[in-house]
Amino acid sequence: MLKMKMCEVLCKGPATLKVEQSKLIAERIREEYYVHLIADNLPVATRLEVFSGAEEDDKKKPKEYQFEHGYRLGYTNNQKFYLHNHLSFLLYYHKEEVDVDEKPTFRVVRFEVLPQSIKLEDLKTDDKGGCSMPEPPFPAQEIDPTKENKVLFSYSVHWEESDIKWASRWDTYLTMSDVQIHWFSIINSVVVVFFLSGILSMIIIRTLRKDIANYNKEDDIEDTMEESGWKLVHGDVFRPPQYPMILSSVLGSGIQLFCMVLIVIFVAMLGMLSPSSRGALMTTSCFLFVFMGVFGGYFAGRLYRTLKGHRWKKGAFCTTVLYPGVVFAVCFVLNCFIWGEHSSGAVPFSTMVALLCMWFGISLPLIYLGYYFGFRKKPYDNPVRTNQIPRQIPEQRWYMNKFVGILMAGILPFGAMFIELFFIFSAIWENQFYYLFGFLFLVFVILVVSCSQISIVMVYFQLCAEDYRWWWRTFVVSGGSAFYVLIYAIFYFVNKLDIVEFIPSLLYFGYTALMVLSFWLLTGTIGFYAAYVFIRKIYAAVKID
Repeated sequence: MLKMKMCEVLCKGPATLKVEQSKLIAERIREEYYVHLIADNLPVATRLEVFSGAEEDDKKKPKEYQFEHGYRLGYTNNQKFYLHNHLSFLLYYHKEEVDVDEKPTFRVVRFEVLPQSIKLEDLKTDDKGGCSMPEPPFPAQEIDPTKENKVLFSYSVHWEESDIKWASRWDTYLTMSDVQIHWFSIINSVVVVFFLSGILSMIIIRTLRKDIANYNKEDDIEDTMEESGWKLVHGDVFRPPQYPMILSSVLGSGIQLFCMVLIVIFVAMLGMLSPSSRGALMTTSCFLFVFMGVFGGYFAGRLYRTLKGHRWKKGAFCTTVLYPGVVFAVCFVLNCFIWGEHSSGAVPFSTMVALLCMWFGISLPLIYLGYYFGFRKKPYDNPVRTNQIPRQIPEQRWYMNKFVGILMAGILPFGAMFIELFFIFSAIWENQFYYLFGFLFLVFVILVVSCSQISIVMVYFQLCAEDYRWWWRTFVVSGGSAFYVLIYAIFYFVNKLDIVEFIPSLLYFGYTALMVLSFWLLTGTIGFYAAYVFIRKIYAAVKID
């Protein structure tokens, strides 16, 4: 601690890189690989100076910095490869206040690195393992992939006292310089929600009240029934759909996802998921999804009974394996490819077995428990009876097509959250830090409100067109924003990322497919239950003969 090292040599002399090793390093430099180090549980970061573009303004203003996670393995110049073989570590420490008689304690509060490339001949070494650096500018260490290369690895360590306290040491890494764009995103999303609320209020206040008042009049019943169509399908609107077991199963998984996401974002917003605990976010998400199975099973069981289902044990098993089975299968296949590349990012086989044990040892019994109580519970009380003979559905206009509905219903919820989606993608794929869970929680609330409102609007138009097959359609259409997430993910891959290899591309689209599927389940479940509550309310408000 606090020992300065001006220049120290690693490996007791130059290392000889064989042709295969040189070729591999050159390939990794070309692919812009990063190196990650940890000191006192702090990740190493490279300081980058931010320029505004105007030289005069840059001179007057204090310099602004951003921090990049890790450091680059090397760089390319004129199609030549240069390796960062000298690392200058800068460690900031905070001196804790103690009593006079006690020894002072020191805490590492920041860990920076300045990577440099120095040619072997310019690094002068001595017998004690020390070295002397040349005066800049100095020639860089080139890596020729066609022959053997001799490289001398060295490092230096500098300590600097800092006023940053232990509790605030992560603030440097997590500070975002563009917080304004997040506020712009929030304001934009609020405007979208108010716009939707205005449309919904107009429908409910003007149209629905007028319809209900006309329907409830004793005279001219036949004339009023011809004016609007949603009352005409009162005998079929609660008719059970096709595949009720699968519908209740995916909605049960959607409830699990909703509870998990809500709790994780809220807990992270309160700062209880510290970034110093690596993997805490993913671990918490897995455990919460497993334990939320009791709620998913309860809602799935009650809906399955409402839809006149009888095989509750099979329905509970379907809820347990349908969505989690797809996720586990895709992750296992992708992990096999990562194992094949001998990557350190592969999930160990023991961890996969532990996840399987959690799935069948905890999630399965909890879903069966919730399903049992949900199935025994009284089914949802529908305000109107279902006719024995289904009503004929008239020919629908082109804009009532399901795909058109997905495009129309998905654009507004996606518009409310796409800016935050950009930062999440950057954190996952571009080596950035993301810890703005306060903004993410606000965006999630806005997403829930906008999905609910657009689902109500779409199901109202569908019932007015005398199409009572709303169960599956509402679930699919409400998740329309997931389609835009998929389009945005393809756009991001083409325009923002420089991935050319097959395995990284497979990983990107594999994990993106899981993200889109989960987002579709989440938004589809939100929209379905909002539409279900709305339909029960409006049909309970009219008098049915």
